[in-house]
Amino acid sequence: MFAVLTPIRKSAAPLIAVLSMIWLAACDPVTLSGPGGGPSINPSAPVPVALLVPRGSEQQGDDLLAQSLENAARLAVADLDGVDVDLRVYSTAGNAAQAQGAAQQAVADGARIILGPVYAEAANAVGNAVAGRGVNVLTFSNNTTIAGGNVFVLGPTFENTANRLVGFARRQGKSRILVVHSENLSGQLGRRAIQNAIAANGVTMAGTVGYSFSQQGVINAVPRIKDAARSGQADTIFLTSDTAGALPLFAQMLPETGLGPDAAQFVGLTRWDIPPQTLELPGVQGGWFAQPDPGRTQSFAARYSAANGQAPHPIAGLAYDGIAAIGALVKSGRSDALGVTALTQGAGFQGATGIFRLRADGTNERGLAVAQIRDKQVVVIDPAPRAFGGAGL
Repeated sequence: MFAVLTPIRKSAAPLIAVLSMIWLAACDPVTLSGPGGGPSINPSAPVPVALLVPRGSEQQGDDLLAQSLENAARLAVADLDGVDVDLRVYSTAGNAAQAQGAAQQAVADGARIILGPVYAEAANAVGNAVAGRGVNVLTFSNNTTIAGGNVFVLGPTFENTANRLVGFARRQGKSRILVVHSENLSGQLGRRAIQNAIAANGVTMAGTVGYSFSQQGVINAVPRIKDAARSGQADTIFLTSDTAGALPLFAQMLPETGLGPDAAQFVGLTRWDIPPQTLELPGVQGGWFAQPDPGRTQSFAARYSAANGQAPHPIAGLAYDGIAAIGALVKSGRSDALGVTALTQGAGFQGATGIFRLRADGTNERGLAVAQIRDKQVVVIDPAPRAFGGAGL
């Protein structure tokens, strides 16, 4: 049995902590004035790329994360064909002030683009610090409030996941979606992302139910969710909660009230396969969630492990993606290959976990698979697209 809203599932805690802490401060987008919105490069010479990692942080696990990001970036550099990247690594200690200083030093050392840092507040500071030098920043954050101008987020976003799942639901004949969200920042941002996806995909919002982020708050929300689902004739219930929060209790209590997977399709904004114990919950059986391309993800993990003797950190693939994008653009031979126009080209890039592309507003779009939990196993029911413009996008 899962405890709820307590320090549970130690194996998942580091991932959950990182994915939540990359949400922090917002910044005002900064417009670049360089050619194509970025620096000019000599594509025939080694291209200096700065990698900012949280080495030296007081937060547990940051040094391991820093090493994993560096390892993944170097793996990507080794995979480049006909492109020479001069990768230079700078430590941020996981804080904004040191990240800003590291970025300024990197640009002084000749960096033409910055990859990292991890946390949103640090990425905010870095973006502002180097905007006047015409340098773009590909941060590992997933906080879309800091995106724009010279800052691009590489992390998976709520908006991308919500749009993928709502679009799939519509194609399966679902038309009325009830959103259940916590009333903290993460839940509010998740609710907004789902609402926008509902509007964009032409389905109906059957209602929203918020709950305070506590065990009693979840318990109190259950009858309200049941009433809202019935009054709104919801055929789909979209939950923003994860296993470290309210999901286990909802998965137990909603079916007990008669609102189980047989009454409405359950959909999750977060990964319901992390940690694997989540798959054991009776209430999530039949539920949908989105995940990166499993084949590409497993291939990257295997190659990383063979090169480094251990598995990659869950977000290490973002460093690989950044280098892969930089390499593909530099290979074009253009002096403005690292400008905003080039970075946001529509064809996108092949990354560690599948296709992705950067958008003009600084956010990203990733090709995701839709998975369903069946008999405590993850089954892909709609594969991740292999190119933009295909199925699933």
